[in-house]
Amino acid sequence: MFKPVLATRQSPLALVQAAAVAAHLRARLGCETELLKLVTTGDRQTDWSLEQRGGKGLFTGELEAALLRGEADFAVHSAKDLPGAMPAGLTVVGYLPRADARDVLILRQGITAPVTVATGSPRRRAQLARLYPAAQFTGIRGNVDTRLRKISDDGLADATVLAAAGLARLGIGTWPGLTFVTLEYTQMVPAVGQGAIAVQCRVADAAKYATIFDAPTARAVNLERAFQLALGGGCQTALGVHATADALYFFHENIGVRSLPLSTDDFTAPAATAARVLKQLGLIL
Repeated sequence: MFKPVLATRQSPLALVQAAAVAAHLRARLGCETELLKLVTTGDRQTDWSLEQRGGKGLFTGELEAALLRGEADFAVHSAKDLPGAMPAGLTVVGYLPRADARDVLILRQGITAPVTVATGSPRRRAQLARLYPAAQFTGIRGNVDTRLRKISDDGLADATVLAAAGLARLGIGTWPGLTFVTLEYTQMVPAVGQGAIAVQCRVADAAKYATIFDAPTARAVNLERAFQLALGGGCQTALGVHATADALYFFHENIGVRSLPLSTDDFTAPAATAARVLKQLGLIL
């Protein structure tokens, strides 16, 4: 019996996401799976600034290489980690149903307007600077629990920001000494693909599995990724794009937050929709 190998990072969150994909494949295909646990460049270089290193592919490259070498059948990614461009021979075959895509502002108890915020994300930093103009920013790396301890125990900063989906998947709804505040899309536009678990495979195998994943999530994330690809966005770009069934929330460092209505037709040709909207916003010619 086919026993697919899933390539995954080794972080606690990555392993939870890989387990979710394994359960989905078991339910849909009736197969068991094996995990190929890999350490990516981004995981090894914990002292790197992802922004300065141009974070594209730092958390995905080793997983994609395992696919291309035939050592794995699928790679499991946080969709927001995927660069806009895909290596030749690979494709995203689908997504699990999307979780809450919002960001969560995590404050030390008693703080309402943070003076210092720890985040390595240009997207989060640029949007938080609009919410808290007096705030100063510093970098932060590490797994979710490490980041929470750096705020609660180490006093690295007054606040940090984490994805609601990652917190929920790890079962973290509270933390001693910290207050969690969920940010709405009009306050903080999420990263492209945030909240979605992406499953990548070789192009030659994609047709066999294309129907077993979540179509509404693919519909939304494909549109978001079209904006990312058109702008060449990676970890170093202050870009947020989130599509709901009828609205697009968009953030770019040059224009701020925008909200635009979406029609059914806008999802059928993502590249054309992205090009049209970006031209309207004056971000491409």
